[in-house]
Amino acid sequence: MTDAVTSTPFRREVRQGEFVRGDIRRPAAGSDTAVVVVHGFKGFKDWGFFPHLCDRLAEAGHTVVSFNVSRNGVGESFGEFTELDGFGANTLTLELEEILGVMDDVSSGGLLGRAPRRIGVVGHSRGGGQAILAAAEDDRIAALATWAAVSDFDRWSDEVKARWRADGRLWIDNVRTGQKMPMDLTFLEDFEANRNRLDVRAAGGRLAIPWLIVHGAADSTVVPEEGRALAGVARHGRLVEIEGAGHTFEARHPFAGPPAQLTRAIDETVEHFAVHL
Repeated sequence: MTDAVTSTPFRREVRQGEFVRGDIRRPAAGSDTAVVVVHGFKGFKDWGFFPHLCDRLAEAGHTVVSFNVSRNGVGESFGEFTELDGFGANTLTLELEEILGVMDDVSSGGLLGRAPRRIGVVGHSRGGGQAILAAAEDDRIAALATWAAVSDFDRWSDEVKARWRADGRLWIDNVRTGQKMPMDLTFLEDFEANRNRLDVRAAGGRLAIPWLIVHGAADSTVVPEEGRALAGVARHGRLVEIEGAGHTFEARHPFAGPPAQLTRAIDETVEHFAVHL
């Protein structure tokens, strides 16, 4: 972070004892636009490239709000998954409602002290899918950027779902930390009960706002075909595929500086919001 940007933490109680925790970055010269940043699955606001992305957006003149959804597994430590029971109890609709709640706080001026003139959203991976849903439901969002976004939340085989139902819990490996992370059956049940609301491609097809779709050409986690599928339904979308970029645009955690692929993704995003906010 440079002297041109200041950062202030915030905390929003969403249920008794459960909080959305985040940061507000402000350019020293002030701003009348805001960008909300949404992390993905096994992600958090301080992971890898997120602080650098937020700094760059703030340096470009936007007030930037980044946050952890309440059940992403990261608590007060901000960098470690210490709340695995909360992670297991998370659902997609809970995440979406929390994102929309942050949007309420931003757009009303309650979080920032004044209402921004225009608001943009950027989301990565599952957070990209959630950003699409939020933009389709909230007409206060004026521009959208998604990075390596999923085009569908249904990512499990019938065999995995059967085992999930039988055991009541699915275990996910976190390669970085070595942890086994739980997902309770309520996650799957919530998705199945809310398929229409959680239909990413259908939501993308309803968007009438400018939408930048950034995807790594070498992404093996969310394959490039998913970015192309989103571009195929986008009415005002622009697809940028970045050669040599994987799912995190070659950034790692802890962050050790921006590789060229990440810099390209950020440059495209900064330009997108410069034009459309």
